[in-house]
Amino acid sequence: MKQVYLLTGRPGTGKTSLIKQLVVGMTGKAGGFYTEEIRSGGERQGFRLVTLDGQEAILAHVNIKSPYRVSKYGVDINSLERVGVSALNQAAKECQLVVVDEIGRMELFSANFREDVFKIINSGKKVLGTIMSSANPWADTIKRQPQVNLIEVTRTNHQQILEALSLWLRS
Repeated sequence: MKQVYLLTGRPGTGKTSLIKQLVVGMTGKAGGFYTEEIRSGGERQGFRLVTLDGQEAILAHVNIKSPYRVSKYGVDINSLERVGVSALNQAAKECQLVVVDEIGRMELFSANFREDVFKIINSGKKVLGTIMSSANPWADTIKRQPQVNLIEVTRTNHQQILEALSLWLRS
């Protein structure tokens, strides 16, 4: 059985929700991070990183001035590395499962993030994450790694994926 499961699919299909459900339901120790939207007045203003041990940092925001931009959002590479990459490295040392939500355009601006994700994926550890569905040379290389099982999440297969990955986590 493969050690790395990366979820992909359109926005809003429940990839992050699946990861949160799986982590809550598992018996072993998990570490890493997930991302969530920052909203104000019904409008998306940015994204925050939340580590599984409760730390938070702003990953991207409309008010961040940065040379790294995705659409209207400035990306804070320092926060990603200080909080997100640190959480990944700690999880790789101490946990049975490393969570990386997500491997996307914003995160790929960081060379440290790319390097550490590649190491973790090749470490033999169980890894559960999300990865961008659009083409990207680096992300596409990760998707083609022999230990990676890429799963497309849709609104109709959410429960099947939850059940299959729950079994994988127990194995």
